[in-house]
This record gives sequence, C-alpha cells and structure tokens, in this order.
Amino acid sequence: MADPRSYRPATGDIPVDPGVYRFRDEHGRVIYVGKAKSLRPRLSSYFQDQVALHPRTRQMVRAGASVEWTTVRTEVEALQLEYAWIKEFDPRFNVKYRDDKSYPYLAVTMGEDFPRAQVMRGAKRKGTRYFGPYAHAWAIREVLDQALRVFPIRTCSSGVFRRAEQVGRPCLLGYIDKCSAPCVGRIDAADHRVIAEEFCDFMAGESGVFLKRLGAEMRAAAAELDFERAARLRDDIAALEKVLERSAVVFSEATDADVFGLADDELEVAVQVFHVRGGRIRGQRGWVAEKDAETLEEVLGHLLQEVYGEAGSDEVPKEILVPVLPAEPTVVEEWLGTKRGSAVHLRVPKRGDKRTLMETVTRNATQSLARHKVARAGDLTTRSQALQQLQDLLALEDAPLRIECFDISHVQGTDVVGSMVVFEDGLPRKSEYRRFIVRGDEFTGRTDDTAAMHEVLTRRFRRHVRDLESLSDDAGDDGSGAPGEVDRGDRRDPTTGRPNRFAYPPNVVVVDGGQPQVAAAARALSDVGVVDVAVIGLAKRLEEVWLPGQNHPLVLPRTSEGLYLLQRVRDEAHRFAITFHRQRRSKAMTRSGLDGIPGVGEAKRKALLKEFGSLKRLRAATPEEMMAVPGIGSALAATIAAQLASGSSAQPAINLSTGEVLDDDAE
Repeated sequence: MADPRSYRPATGDIPVDPGVYRFRDEHGRVIYVGKAKSLRPRLSSYFQDQVALHPRTRQMVRAGASVEWTTVRTEVEALQLEYAWIKEFDPRFNVKYRDDKSYPYLAVTMGEDFPRAQVMRGAKRKGTRYFGPYAHAWAIREVLDQALRVFPIRTCSSGVFRRAEQVGRPCLLGYIDKCSAPCVGRIDAADHRVIAEEFCDFMAGESGVFLKRLGAEMRAAAAELDFERAARLRDDIAALEKVLERSAVVFSEATDADVFGLADDELEVAVQVFHVRGGRIRGQRGWVAEKDAETLEEVLGHLLQEVYGEAGSDEVPKEILVPVLPAEPTVVEEWLGTKRGSAVHLRVPKRGDKRTLMETVTRNATQSLARHKVARAGDLTTRSQALQQLQDLLALEDAPLRIECFDISHVQGTDVVGSMVVFEDGLPRKSEYRRFIVRGDEFTGRTDDTAAMHEVLTRRFRRHVRDLESLSDDAGDDGSGAPGEVDRGDRRDPTTGRPNRFAYPPNVVVVDGGQPQVAAAARALSDVGVVDVAVIGLAKRLEEVWLPGQNHPLVLPRTSEGLYLLQRVRDEAHRFAITFHRQRRSKAMTRSGLDGIPGVGEAKRKALLKEFGSLKRLRAATPEEMMAVPGIGSALAATIAAQLASGSSAQPAINLSTGEVLDDDAE
C-alpha cells in the first residue's frame, strides 16, 4: 500500500476545468475513474486527512500509485467520457450499480425477416425489442400463450422454422391458429411484420387502442349476425384483458416512468426499480452493491449512469422518479435526453399516486438490504479469514488479493486445452478468465499434463513480461494534463484491439495437481524471469497443498477457510477447462462431410447445405444441380460430387500445432 502523499500532484498543476481522472496502481492498472465539475477541488479532496475519507475511498487512494486527468469542455462530456472509461478499464474500485442477475425478458427479434417472440436473458441485442424484466420465465410464457391468440407471431426457433419450410407443414401452433405460419407461406413477411409491430405496441402500453378496436369489431359482427366471429373476438378481448391483469395499474395510460427506491448503510446500498409502461408495472428488479460515496445524491448519479449507459432510446423513459435528485441533475437529464432522443425529467414525487408507489419501491429496497445483511454477514468475515490464512501459509507481505488458477483438460492427449480463472478479494472475476489451446510441439513436442501446464504458464507470463516491457517504453506526455506520466492502460493488442491486461500479475498462482504440476509451473515462471509470484498446487485426492521444491505437502485442516477458498478456485478452473474441452470436442465431432474438399470454404459449405437441406440430399444431387448454388462452378461441382461419392472427405484430424488461440491467450 502506497502513501498517497508520494504521488499527490501539486495543487497548482491541476486545472479547474471539468474533466475525468484516473487512479492507477503500482502495476499501471486503472483502479478508479471519476469525473468532476472542477478537477482541482475534487482531486485535492482525495489527499486530505484519510480519517475523513469514506472507507472504500481510503482503500482506493492507498492502493493507488499515480493519478492523471483529461479536461473536457462540458460536464456532459465528462459524464460520457467517465462512462466510456469505466467500460473500457473495468476499474475494481468503481462500484457496479448493476443487477448481477439474469432476469428474463420478453423479446421480439424485429431485426429478422420474420420476427420471433421468445424468452431471452443476458446482454441485449441490436434490432430486438425487450419487454420486462419478469421475475420468472414461466410468467412470460403465460403472457405469450394468451397474446398469441390475437397476435399470432412466430415463436419457433430457426431450426424448427427451416424444417417446416422444407417439409411444407407448420408446427402445432400453426394448426391451432396461434401462429400465422409464415414458414409455409400462409402470410408474407410484410404482413407478419405488421402483426409483430402491433404486438410490440400492445406490450409497450398501447393496450386501449387494441381493446377498443376489437370491441368495435365484435359489435359490428354481432349486428351483422355473424355470431361465430363475434364470439371469437369476445374471446380475444378476454385473452388480452387476462394479459393486462398480470400488470398492476398504477398511473394513467400516458405514463412511462422508472421508479427507483434506495436503502443504504455506511458500506452498502440496496436498489429497487419498478418499470412502469403505459401506466402499468411491466417489470421489477433489484440488487445490492457496495457504496462508493457518502451521500445518496452521488450514489444515485453513479446508479443512473450504470443503468442507462448502454440503454437504447426505447429503454429510457420520459420520466424517472427518484428519492433524491442526483448531484448535478441538469447534467444527468441532458445526458439521458441524448440517450432517449427527447427530453427526460428527473423528479422526486411529493404527493399522490407517484409518492405512494415510491414508498412501496423504497420499502422493497429496505427489506432487500435487511435480507442481504443476514445472508452476507458471515461472508465478508470468512473471505477475510481465508485470505489471511493463505498469506500466513505462503509468508506473503500482503493478503493475496488476486489469485489465478490454471487447469488442463484433454482426452488421451487430444484436444488439449488449458484454463485460467481469476479470483479478486476472494470472489471470481469472470471478465479476466482466459482459455488456451495447447500447441504442444511448439514447446516440448509432448502433450502430457506437466508439459501442457508448463506451456500455458509460459504463455501467460511471457505476455505479462512483454506487456511490462512495452509499458516501460510508454513514458511521455499523454495529453492528460499530467506531463511525464506513463499511460499504462491505453495500449491495445494490434490484432484484436483489446486492452492489454496480462501486465497485471497475480499474488498467487494455483495449479490443479500435485508435485509434478507445481514443479512445471515454477519452472515456467523461472524461465520467463518472474520471481515475485507465489506458486502452489492443490491435489484432488487428499486436498494437499504442494509448494515448489518441497518433498512433502501441507495438509490444511478440513475446516480451514483458506482450504475452502483454494477448493473453490480449483473447482472453477476445472469447470472452465472441461467446458472448453467439450466445446472443442463437440465441434470436431459435428464437422460437415464437406470439410476438407478443396475449394469449399465456410460460405460455400453453408450455401450448399441451405440449398439441399442435408448432406444426404447433396450426395444424391447431380453436378448440374449443385451449379445452381451461387459460387459453385462446373469444375467445383464435379469435384464435390466425386469426393462425396468416394467418401474421401473424411474428417481431418485436429492439428494441435496450429490450433488458433482466442486473442493469443484470451477467452
């Protein structure tokens, strides 16, 4: 831990303009990004008496080794640049006010020729409209089951859709009129898109329009004595009303708003969000995060930045109800307005229905924080105990805040892969995980466990050394306003464009295995000149801890928190390695019979299979029929027919010596 006074910039050197600043640790890694209306008072506040600082801020400035800044013209630009740098560098001291759960959404893939309604989780995709989030996937399926009666949009997967096209028969939903069956031509792409757009409008809150229209059509059908159609329309109205019953009415239909509730203590804050669309609560989510500021105003500013940073224009509502206004509310409103494309209003409700709903959301946040404290009360303590035990075991100067674990997976020496998982502060940091395809003969010509472990560790720490060497040449004026600083985090891999992250070393390397694997790992680090990283191994049979150069292992008590942490790290590395190995093995087993035919690449292979539907049909086709596929000439068609007829397009073996690695070492 550094003394903040050792890198404190002179007050007169700090500009008073708006800007964004970055704290870096001794390895040059960005550990915190912040913005300021005026840089001089904000940065000076970090170097005051440490007793007056927030505990997390105090820990950050002690972990830092340098600070740099970039001035901008306006506060909105500072907000945008701050968010961009947080996304780029993922600083460990910037709290993520984001839900770590994967809530299900009702998604409509409007970017496809025939839009599909489905349950979707994870990152949002371009060209897809989302509704929710919902608490459970079954709730979405119940909504779809009712809505498809009125809006018969496609819900099948691409594979089912293509098979129906080939055989000329729709699926069950097509027969019971819950799908318009575009797969068999009952409806064209334009008309199907109209149905999808109407469904999206209904889910977005324009329900009154459709109910009124169906009611008018029902009455008209009854007046014409078409009672069968009137009965169907009556049932359609009942289905839509059942969908609407699942969403509580809180405001008028014209109200689109997100309602935030916060509950906090000295170290943590609980967040609850109700999404109101068309006056109805369409979704709810909540989470608990560490608190990185002393006031709720600052916390709320960071929260809104995280929640809406990657949101599309249709995901930012016209109104955001909050318990307190964030610091610099006009700047935040202007930034949100640029995201939405029109004005966005931040308001603190004082009375009426909105105030009542705010109290409900806040009550949910308070209960969530109470449950979190009960569940996590012992967790922070046990993690600290585990890190302290490992520090004592390995005689380290500091607790091992970053642990990297490596594992090897293969089947009798084939498809050999390695994994690297990272734990920081006793918790997994999945963005830092990496996967390796073992090349074998490039290093030793062997693919046994120890040789593979030596190769993986060599490659990982060779990158570490290379990145450090490149960073040492980076000194100079980086335009940040802090002359002479080394911009250690902006260099990118010339091939992938990704930031170099291997320059940040672990405190401890854990390998899955016993004495041979530990010896191979220690030899790899020694070969590349890394001497300040501890190496240990955890053997599965008796859960023994092996150290380099020792003939006998250490046996930790079964109740040891340090042993439990090592087991978690080892098991995670094993899971990550075996998952990657299964993916590669499955990919090798499912290769097409067209692989290996000269002149047939990925694009032509896909075109042939799309045209004929299967390899069996392609084998039965004549060269003339193959020539109907774009890009297939007479000579190539004859070659394909001959190869398929002779069966000589056997699956090629995987060449481990030329296996491509993602980002040379990346996941």
